[in-house]
Amino acid sequence: MDFQHIIETVGKFMDFAGVAVMVIGALVSVPMALRGYQPRNLPLGAEKLTVYRAYRQLLGRSILLGLELLVAADIIRTVAVTPTYESVGVLAIIVLIRTFLSFSLELEITGRWPWQKEPADGSSEPAGASSPASR
Repeated sequence: MDFQHIIETVGKFMDFAGVAVMVIGALVSVPMALRGYQPRNLPLGAEKLTVYRAYRQLLGRSILLGLELLVAADIIRTVAVTPTYESVGVLAIIVLIRTFLSFSLELEITGRWPWQKEPADGSSEPAGASSPASR
C-alpha cells in the first residue's frame, strides 16, 4: 500500500464520517427536540425554545460539524495527491461555499456572526433586537 492510496482511504473515511454525522445528527435531533431540549446557557428571562427552533438548532450544529469533516477530507485529498492548479482551484471553490454555509448556519443558530463576542449581559440576541420581555 503506497502513501497516495492511504491518503485516498483516509479522505474517503473522512467523507463518510462527515455524511454520517449529518445523517445521525438529523435523526437524533428529532427525539431531542420533542423531549424539550433547551441549551444550557439560555439567557436569564429568555423564553424557552419551541420544538421547531430546538430542532433547527440541533440540526444546524450537526450540519456544521459534518461540513467541517467534509472540508477536511477535501483538503487531505487535494494536498496529499500531487496538486494541480485545477485541483487547488476546485478545492478553493468548495471551501468557499462550505465556509459560507458554515457562517450562515452559525448566524442562524446563535444569532450572531462567528467573530462577534457574546453580549456582556449574556443574551444571545443580535444587536438592536428586543426581547419579548423588554417590550
